Amino acid sequence: MTANKQFSPADEQMAALRRGAHEIIREEELRAKIERSRASGKPLRVKLGVDPTAPDLHLGHTVVLRKLKHFQDEGHTAVFLIGDFTAMVGDPTGQSETRPPLTREQVRANAETYLEQVYKILDRERTEVRYNSEWLGALTGHDMIRLCAHYRLARMLEREDFRTRLAGNQPIAIHELLYPLLQAYDSVALQADVELGATEQKFNLLIGRDIQREYGQESQVALTMPILVGTDGERKMSKSLGNYIGITEPPVEMFGKLMSISDELMWSYYDLLTDFGSPVIVRLKEEVRTCVLHPKKAKIQLAHTIVAEFHGEDAANNAAEKFDREVSKRQTPADMPEYRANLAPGGRVLLRKTTGDIIDSQILPISSSSKEKWARFFVSIGEVASRSEADRLIKQRSVEINAKTLTDVGSEIAFDEPATFTVRVGKRNFFRVVVE
Repeated sequence: MTANKQFSPADEQMAALRRGAHEIIREEELRAKIERSRASGKPLRVKLGVDPTAPDLHLGHTVVLRKLKHFQDEGHTAVFLIGDFTAMVGDPTGQSETRPPLTREQVRANAETYLEQVYKILDRERTEVRYNSEWLGALTGHDMIRLCAHYRLARMLEREDFRTRLAGNQPIAIHELLYPLLQAYDSVALQADVELGATEQKFNLLIGRDIQREYGQESQVALTMPILVGTDGERKMSKSLGNYIGITEPPVEMFGKLMSISDELMWSYYDLLTDFGSPVIVRLKEEVRTCVLHPKKAKIQLAHTIVAEFHGEDAANNAAEKFDREVSKRQTPADMPEYRANLAPGGRVLLRKTTGDIIDSQILPISSSSKEKWARFFVSIGEVASRSEADRLIKQRSVEINAKTLTDVGSEIAFDEPATFTVRVGKRNFFRVVVE
C-alpha cells in the first residue's frame, strides 16, 4: 500500500518520538505500528492517564505531556485520560504506606482545573479527553473478578514498593493491588496503541501490555520519560517538597525560579522542557564549556523559552527585564507591596497591607509594648512560611533592610517611632514597611 502523506516517514517519526525518552518497550513494535499507520492512514491512539490528585500542574507534569504533544504533532490521536475513578482508589506507586483515597468531590474539583492547564501544551481541537469512570464505574462484580483472574498475585508483589512494604511489615490494602489492573483496563477500553508515563509508572504500563493481550488486543507500546529534578537539584519536582515551578505561576515568579536552578541541571531542563533540537543543545553546552557563552545567558534563554510557552512572548520579555533590574542589578522595584503599621493599645500593632487598590487590615500581637523580631514579623505578615525559614534566610544573609544585610535573627523592628523600611527577602521578594 502507498504511504499516507499525512504522516512523516517512519525514521523521522522515530527520531522525534525517541528524543528525551527514557525507554521504549519495545522500539521495534513502535516502528511497526508507525509503518502500519502510514500505510493505512489511521493514526495511532496514544494514551496519557493523569489522576487529578491535586488542582495544579507543575513543570514536572509537562515532561510527559510534551511527549504526548510530539505524537500529536506527528498526526496521531492524543488521548488525555482523566482518572476520576482511579484517583479515588489511589496510585500506590512510590508510596511507603497506604494513603487515604480522595473523595468524589475532591477529584471533581481538581479535574475541573486540569484541562485549561493541559491545553497550554496540547491542541484543544485535536485532543480526545476521556474520564475512566465511563467504563470503570460500569464494571460489575463479575467483570472485576474476570479482570483480577488475568493477573497473578506473585507478579504483582514483584513491584518494588509492594516488596519493600512487605519486607518492612507495612500494610498493603487490597484496593492498592487493584489500581494497576484498573489502569491496565483503561488501555483495553481505549484500545491504546501507545501509553506514556514517567519512569516510576513502568510497572503499571507493562501490566497494561499484559492485560490487553488477555482481552485479545495487540499490546500497547510503553514509553517512559525521565522524572524532572526540582529546583533544589536533588529530588523529583514536587509541590510537597517545595521545589516545584507551577505552570500557572506568575511569569516573574516562574522566570526567577528557573534562573535559580544550577548550571548543571539547566541542561536536563533544556532536554525535557523545550523543543530545542539535540544539535542545538550540544552546541550551547560546548559554548558554555569553552567560555564562549556565559552559563547565565544560556539560562536566561531557557527561562525565556519556558515562560513564553505558558504566558506569551511579552510576559517573558517583561519577566526577563524585571529579573535583570531587580536581581542582576539589584534595583528596588517601584511596585512592591506596602505594609503600614501603627502601635495600638494593649501591645498590639494595627497593620494595613496595600497592593494596588486592595487594602487588607489585621491586628498583630507583639512580644513587647513597641517591638517585634523581624523574623517573627516576616512570618506574621505572610512573607515567609515559617519562623525556621525566616531564621535560615537571615543566617544565610539573604535578607536586607534598607539595602543593609540583616545578620542577627534577634534584630527587632520598633513600632513607636515613624520610619520606612525597604525589605528584600531572598533574591526577588521586595516589600516596604511604613511605621506611622
